[in-house]
Amino acid sequence: MKRIAFLAATMLAATAAHPASAQVLGEDAGACSGGRGSAIQAEITGLKDRTGRLKLELYPATEEDFLKDDRDLVKEGKTFRRIWANTPPSGAVVMCIRVPGPGEYAVLFTHDRDGKNKFDFWTDGAGFPSNQRLGRSRPKLRQALVHVGNGVTTVNIRAQYLRGLGGFGPLN
Repeated sequence: MKRIAFLAATMLAATAAHPASAQVLGEDAGACSGGRGSAIQAEITGLKDRTGRLKLELYPATEEDFLKDDRDLVKEGKTFRRIWANTPPSGAVVMCIRVPGPGEYAVLFTHDRDGKNKFDFWTDGAGFPSNQRLGRSRPKLRQALVHVGNGVTTVNIRAQYLRGLGGFGPLN
């Protein structure tokens, strides 16, 4: 009887960890459900549509390294990680990315609507954990920072798209 109660409690806790009907996306999904190591679980809202692919990238939390070319970061032995997932046709969007350990990191989300693996300013979307309006300027490091402890750290990221002369912002 104790075993059944334990299993029920475990299943309830796993369901509460992310929105109902959400499947955790990306090759690191197990890091957010397995409970081993450190990871960031990003709950994405505000997608313009359900086309293309979704990308989550992890950078060092320094101005010098934020949004730096991934090949340079890897060559220099610095933290960089990228995960991709197909955009689900419906339901909540939750992505998971492993991190090397507790600490401060910068996170970038992009919605590659045409699937060409190259950011298209006119059609693709982007977002950061601060959810501040991006506008027309290059994103600031402070907009992307996440403090990660032991285990899974959950952040909410609202996708933003080009909104005319004002630059990038949420759809509504």
